[in-house]
Amino acid sequence: MDVTDTSALVTGAASGLGAATAAMLAGRGVRVVAVDLPAAVDTAPDVPGVRYVAADVTDRDAVREAVAAADATGPLRTVVNCAGIGPSARVLGKRGVHDLDLFETVLRVNLLGTFTVLALAAERIAATDPVDDDGQRGLIVNTASVAAFEGQVGQAAYAASKGGVHSLGITAARDLAGSGIRVNTIAPGVIETPMLAAVSEEFRQGLAAGVPFPRRLGRPQEFAQLVASFLDNDYLNGTTVRMDGALRMAPR
Repeated sequence: MDVTDTSALVTGAASGLGAATAAMLAGRGVRVVAVDLPAAVDTAPDVPGVRYVAADVTDRDAVREAVAAADATGPLRTVVNCAGIGPSARVLGKRGVHDLDLFETVLRVNLLGTFTVLALAAERIAATDPVDDDGQRGLIVNTASVAAFEGQVGQAAYAASKGGVHSLGITAARDLAGSGIRVNTIAPGVIETPMLAAVSEEFRQGLAAGVPFPRRLGRPQEFAQLVASFLDNDYLNGTTVRMDGALRMAPR
């Protein structure tokens, strides 16, 4: 799908996977509306073609405004959901049962936030003219995780939310087929993002050593390259691609 002179919406776009994706799209001549929380937007990199909008993906009205802002700059064709959180807690730990409010918050951000952006953006994309003889109108890419398949100790909330994102993919692709909107999902492994910034270098090296090949952490730019592949190959639809160097997560 040719996205030159179209618009895109990228969430979680002030750093990490979202920032790399926003920069990639801008480099392709796309006008990008990059969504993140206010504090993150204040420190986001200045990238030509990328406009930052402060919004919480759990706020429906804020998402509607962000979608409208993207659509106002050109036909909205591309949406990439990268916003997410990953706190750790066991179902039953030394301090007792998993904080139920925390579990709900993780699902609200990672799963409900993804669905809210997907649904409200799909409504806008469906109202645009097709770009080819197949009736294609746009692409939505969601971010799951290898935790959706091999959640580790302490990842009950995160794994459940990302498992939901994975399951959403094929259903959304089928629901939106009549509107000419493709939906794909990326399930990253261990990636060099701000989410890993708080851990020690020793711990990071241990994570990298567990990856069969290449034996290193993944790079945000590699995530962006996969999004570009979804744009370039119109027959990729309803699929989840693991981007993990053949990693299969151990229990801990």
